[in-house]
Amino acid sequence: QIQLAESGGGLAQAGDSLTLSCAASGPSVRTFGSYSMGWFRQAPGKDREFVGYISWNAENTVYADSMKGRFTISRDNAENMVYLQMNSLEPEDTAVYYCAAKYYRGSLSADDYDYWGQGTQVTVAS
Repeated sequence: QIQLAESGGGLAQAGDSLTLSCAASGPSVRTFGSYSMGWFRQAPGKDREFVGYISWNAENTVYADSMKGRFTISRDNAENMVYLQMNSLEPEDTAVYYCAAKYYRGSLSADDYDYWGQGTQVTVAS
């Protein structure tokens, strides 16, 4: 069991940058380095959307097309942390952002992830 907790959300202006953090804990946290970590988001009235993921060993990152070049995912396995740096924020980025863990290989599908955080709200004003 891995517990995930996101932080760093809040209100931003269009064009701002914001970095979200995801802290892993729990009985199985020593296996954190075996999990690929994904970020997803959900805007009001919309389905959960893939943002990107980073592989278990941080060698690979995959992003949704709309986030490429603006969002960067990184991780620190020694600290059991994952980060989502978001630049050039747009009002369309307003959503609840979730981090999720999937054993070994990452995936674009939310259904494939084993553990989820509670989410952190990001609101971008125009």
